[in-house]
Amino acid sequence: MVRRIYQAGGNSLKLEFGLKFNLDFRCGICFLIPFLLVLPIFSESIQERFTPPNGYSRLTYPKESFSTYLQNFPLKPKGSPVLLYNGSKKQNQVHEAVLDFPLLKSDLIQCADAVMKLRAEYLYSRKEWGKITFSISNGMLVPFSRFAKGDRVVVKGNKTTWKEGIAKKGTNREVFETYLQFIYSYAGTISLKSELKKKQLQDLEPGDVWIQAGSPGHVVMVVDKAQSKDGNTLFLLAQSYMPSQEMHILKNDTTYSPWFALPQGEFFPTPEWEFMTNAFYGFRK
Repeated sequence: MVRRIYQAGGNSLKLEFGLKFNLDFRCGICFLIPFLLVLPIFSESIQERFTPPNGYSRLTYPKESFSTYLQNFPLKPKGSPVLLYNGSKKQNQVHEAVLDFPLLKSDLIQCADAVMKLRAEYLYSRKEWGKITFSISNGMLVPFSRFAKGDRVVVKGNKTTWKEGIAKKGTNREVFETYLQFIYSYAGTISLKSELKKKQLQDLEPGDVWIQAGSPGHVVMVVDKAQSKDGNTLFLLAQSYMPSQEMHILKNDTTYSPWFALPQGEFFPTPEWEFMTNAFYGFRK
């Protein structure tokens, strides 16, 4: 508890703490400001928050891999609700944790957009500009490298054409965000699926997805993996959804929740979507 005490006959203000620790205001400010500036701001990562169940161990991947990037992705504080793009709470709270994943103020970053953003942010963090490329819904390939040259796509109905050198150049954050917002506006599950490769469940790793292409469609992403000595696999899933909302780690109704086991039947139910089990894909390297 802190009490303010004004000394008689003067303007000096003292702060009296519960443990009889007094600071003259004038000296106290000098003391407190540098102290507050160096206070660490802690943010748990996915792998720090979620310990694999007994009998399972987390798999590790090369330090510079997309899988490791996802395992170390920061989370918002425990108990955080999933928020929509307009700041309101999502009605159906089906999550165990919320990724520290800023949204736009418009309804743009939905399920496929969030997956593409994570992939693009990973490549951007590594300055691999040439690998940041996505198709839009009419099949046109839109690489970030063209935006970096100042080129932009002009959209007229379903027709798209490049206009060269008409906008700001560079690989800075402003140009990158302009690129991403264009992708969010004109890409979706259909275009995303066309860029992925089919995978077998036994080859699952963080960064892989279950995806159903369509309008509407949906996609969820594997963000961590653990295995037992006898080869059983558990994994964590993250999603965004409609309308635009923070990406979050899904819970389930098993004893391992939020960890999921590999689906055994024809269908793979998740809290808000049921996928075909074989609708399993990964990014091309």
